[in-house]
Amino acid sequence: MFDDTCRFLAEHFSADFASWLLGEPVTMTELKPSELSLDPIRTDVLILLQSAAAFLHLEFQTLPKAKVPFRMLDYRVRGYRKDPTKPMRQVVIYLKQTTSERVYQTSFEMENTRHEFEVVRIWEQPASLFLQYPGLIPFAALGQSADAEETLRQAAQRIDQIADSEAQANLIAASGILAGLKLEDEVVYRILRRDIMQESTVYRSIQREAEQEKTRAIALNLLREGVSIETIVRSTGLLIEELQQLQQQLNGSAQS
Repeated sequence: MFDDTCRFLAEHFSADFASWLLGEPVTMTELKPSELSLDPIRTDVLILLQSAAAFLHLEFQTLPKAKVPFRMLDYRVRGYRKDPTKPMRQVVIYLKQTTSERVYQTSFEMENTRHEFEVVRIWEQPASLFLQYPGLIPFAALGQSADAEETLRQAAQRIDQIADSEAQANLIAASGILAGLKLEDEVVYRILRRDIMQESTVYRSIQREAEQEKTRAIALNLLREGVSIETIVRSTGLLIEELQQLQQQLNGSAQS
């Protein structure tokens, strides 16, 4: 849920993210991971954006994972292969405060190779920064402030000033979902209207993705049991191509 919310915000408010991370409000377009390689690696919260001048690679992490530093090197090389002249800004954004030392790791090293990237720990960023840009408002409650509940209230007031009703609903939903990393649900729903959240595009999209993930999990279990692909297609409604990809994942996991 948190992953999909961050992806939605970065893709629909790319200029706001560019203002924050690049220092200028450049409108960026989404770049599919498959466009950087014929064999895209499986990722959790990878977001690739591009402008005419640069790539922007974002990795949102609720908690740190050991594989992230290598992934930064991997995608930098893929970006270079696609366009050696275009620089790539790479930022890992950690959402939930932790004592893990991994959130301070800004490089990947192996013999004769060192690759560096940037790290942002949301809880160290002033909450007021996020309130300046519509697409960043949902992160405000996770930022540095004296009172996260009051910050969420300020975020709600800021969203109320946005004229576009669809954008309003999506930002309310995103704010509520992300605030859940720091505040109790009861507090979140007291400040934000739950009915508007549930009607938003981002909320419905996340619900659909959750249902699809559940269906894929069922399909994987059936594949493990040796049920034929044709039977699983009839049972789940998934496409044959999707099941073939799941089968490849299953075979790859078994080999490793």
